[in-house]
Order: sequence, then structure tokens, then C-alpha cells
Amino acid sequence: MTLPRFYPIFDSTAWLARMLPMGIKLAQLRIKDTDTAALRREIHQARDLCRTAGCTLVVNDHWQLALDAGCDWVHLGQEDLDVADVPALRRAGIRLGLSTHDRAELDRALALAPDYVALGPVYPTILKKMKWHKQGLEKLTEWKAVIGAIPLVAIGGMTPERATGAFAAGADVVSAVTDITLNPDPEARVRQWLDGAA
Repeated sequence: MTLPRFYPIFDSTAWLARMLPMGIKLAQLRIKDTDTAALRREIHQARDLCRTAGCTLVVNDHWQLALDAGCDWVHLGQEDLDVADVPALRRAGIRLGLSTHDRAELDRALALAPDYVALGPVYPTILKKMKWHKQGLEKLTEWKAVIGAIPLVAIGGMTPERATGAFAAGADVVSAVTDITLNPDPEARVRQWLDGAA
């Protein structure tokens, strides 16, 4: 499977509505700490926005709501795998992206035949606290040798400038969060990403 090389992650449909017109073709909706009703509204709105824009939407964590909404993709962290009904997702035809940080997590992910594997943080990140400080480009090369044709997503501290090294190390896709959302000119930054990932 071939995925677009640029994969931004947004925490609201407001961001999607703002950025999708720029030509983004793969995006993740990652919302934390919101009540179920609001989450359901956001997921439904994001689904419709992305379908209209011809963008693949990946819903982070909230697999049941994504399933109920008829979404096409779900991204799960290792903790989410403990509670997610992966067979139900597969029966519904939902594609699955999985986070990995170490070899045990990679082995667990591969046992589920994921549609992509994410490795992070490649560089230090301010997005969330985690026990893994920096995986490095070498780990991307190691992961790619193990997973073969499965798309490999590099995440964590990524910038358009660092993306070049990540692609050279074996990443198929590079994901960004705060490099866009904390940028003083997010639209210009997305243009940089799209130009560099083409």
C-alpha cells in the first residue's frame, strides 16, 4: 500500500477545516480529554470534511466511535490495544495504524498485521511525556528492515528539514504535530511540508 508521505496530526476539526484546502491527503484526528458526545460530533465532522477533500482520515484512540461513524482508519497506541476489539475493526474493513517504541511492541504490532507501523519519537518531542526520549534515525532503518513492505511512519520532533533524513533512513511517511500547530504561520509550514514530501 502506498500512503501520502506527509501525515499531519490535528486535535480538532477546526484545524482540519483550515488545513485540508491546502491539499493534505492523509491526516489524523487526535483528541484527548473530551466527553463522548463532543468526540462523536468531532469524528463525524472530520469524516465528512476529509471525504469531501479527498483526504484519508485516521482516528486516534477512539476506535468504537470511529467504527460507529464508518471511518476507514484507526490509529492505536499500545495501551489502546489492551482494550480495542481489533477483530471487530477488521470485520468492518477498518485499516489499522499502530504505535511502536521497542522491539516487543513491534512484535506485538506485527502479529496484528497492521496497515502501517509508527515509530517514535525519532527526535525529542514536546507533545507528550514518554519514557522514550529519542529513537534516532538508525532505529527507522532497523524497523524498516524488519517490517518490509508495511508503511513505516516516523513521528516525534519532525520538521520538513528532518524529514529528508527520515525518508533516507527508511521512513515511508513522516508525521508532524506541533511543528505545524505551534508555528506562527501554519499554512506556510504546511506548504513547506507538502513541497518537501512530494
